[in-house]
Amino acid sequence: MANFPLDVFLIAVFAFVHWRVTSLMLARTSRRWLRACILLFAVLVAVCYVFTFSRALAWLGIPTAIGSVLGAGSLTYFMTLTGVLVIYQLLSAAGKLLPADTDPGRRRVLNAAGSALMAAPFVAVGYGAFIQRTDFHIREVDIPFAGLPLDLDGLRILQLSDIHLSAFLSEREFARVVDSTLDLHPHLSVVTGDLISGHSDPLDACISQLARLKSDAGTFACMGNHERYARVEAYTEREAAKVGIRFLRAQAEPLRFGSATLNLAGLDFESQRSRGAYLKDARRLILPGATNILLQHNPDVFPEAARQGYNLLLAGHTHGGQVTVEI
Repeated sequence: MANFPLDVFLIAVFAFVHWRVTSLMLARTSRRWLRACILLFAVLVAVCYVFTFSRALAWLGIPTAIGSVLGAGSLTYFMTLTGVLVIYQLLSAAGKLLPADTDPGRRRVLNAAGSALMAAPFVAVGYGAFIQRTDFHIREVDIPFAGLPLDLDGLRILQLSDIHLSAFLSEREFARVVDSTLDLHPHLSVVTGDLISGHSDPLDACISQLARLKSDAGTFACMGNHERYARVEAYTEREAAKVGIRFLRAQAEPLRFGSATLNLAGLDFESQRSRGAYLKDARRLILPGATNILLQHNPDVFPEAARQGYNLLLAGHTHGGQVTVEI
């Protein structure tokens, strides 16, 4: 697990929420068949939560196309249910504060508002899953550099990260992303990890799509945590090299642009568990007199990269800032 204490905390929270909601549902029916269905559903959802861990899928030999969907469904259920339960408890407490002689019409309005509020978590999850998930955009970022060589001024770097080609992103959807880059004319393309999510995801298809990227200096990459979880780091490096994509694994590649040198270095994923020893192999990759850029999946290494003298860190892992803790 990436962050064991946090995982334990979430499991405890979800277990309490699951028990509480299941108890509320059982208390509202006396029919044996319905109670049996509720209990069976509770057990199935709890079992499916195990599938949220990529290593568990690999250990159990469950295809990720099946296991990741069940795991994601379970995780979504628990997260949504937690929000609903919190709202339910707040509404119940607020309802007890209302005077007994409250106007029935007013009480109905308040109950309707409460029901709408409890539906909010489901609406948010539905919007994210069915609309926002594939609403892809190109984001352009200007990066100021002190003392940047003239021949590197205006250099365009295309970065893709956290592709996770899997049950939640099809090759056709990812092809749309690659298509949108073909007219950008970057000088350099980089991929900062997590091509897939699990051990049986379509890694070869992802590499095939990445081979379509076009840039003057070619495409370079670093490994993400999911390549490690799926135990496909060596395979990814080998197959990507066949189509001209170089994974930098504690390696650096000096690239010449006119009279200037851009030194591109890369390291395999470093977990937050290694925080006290971040980038121990990175200092030797710095090229004096060059502009040094580091590819590392985990952005948490940024302060150490700056201390070592890197001019720029290109990372991923937090999915655009939507997830900033390792779970």
